[in-house]
Amino acid sequence: MTRTDEYEGMLAETVMVRVGDDDFIHAYLARPPGPGPFPGVVLLHHMPGWDDWYKEATRTFASRGYLAIAPDLYCRAGHGTPDEVAAIVRADGGVPDEHVVADADAAAELLRASPLSNGKVGVFGTCSGGRHAYLTACRSDAFAAVVDLWGGGVVMAKEDLTEKKPVAPIDYTIDLMCPLLGLFGADDRSPPVEQVAIHEAELQRLGKNYEFHIYPDAGHGFFYHQRPAMYRPEQAIDGWNKVWSFLAQHLA
Repeated sequence: MTRTDEYEGMLAETVMVRVGDDDFIHAYLARPPGPGPFPGVVLLHHMPGWDDWYKEATRTFASRGYLAIAPDLYCRAGHGTPDEVAAIVRADGGVPDEHVVADADAAAELLRASPLSNGKVGVFGTCSGGRHAYLTACRSDAFAAVVDLWGGGVVMAKEDLTEKKPVAPIDYTIDLMCPLLGLFGADDRSPPVEQVAIHEAELQRLGKNYEFHIYPDAGHGFFYHQRPAMYRPEQAIDGWNKVWSFLAQHLA
């Protein structure tokens, strides 16, 4: 909790992240003032793209004392408004899973390289970004915690697999080595509660450290305050509080 005589501020800016030897993507970076050390969070955006909600969320994490970075997972598809770029990516069948994991790893590496870092980084995502967050946490050892908010496509039928999505993320669950928080809406269809139950059963079978919460009277995107038809204030407030508590426990 802040004090009324405390200085407040943050630095928020667009940066370049090096991925591999000769690839670069944009990212939005926000950090609190002071010497730290601060925990880090990589935010993986949803299919609407690298948009205002994700940049606002990145600043919100910084205001809570995190080094926060949101890489533009669609950077290679071109530039324009978030809706324009997302339409290009959607028409092309999405971005390759291997690119997402590499981008998230590179963003985490940038945070850990900061002299302000405490060395711990979590990964957070909503919608397709929730799927990507879970996939990344299973495929990478860079993360100390993962937050999956209504990530559809963790459970996939064989006929839904593609060249860009060759393996369902649930099939990597055995490799998940960090704690997981999952928040879902009871009325969501992506993922439906039936798929959430399948995911939870696999986590239980493999003895993973996780907590799942399913909110009644909430569908897809119930955190999105800019979308009145989707937003559920009571559930969103409780959900954010669970996010802050979970990350404080595992990244502080």
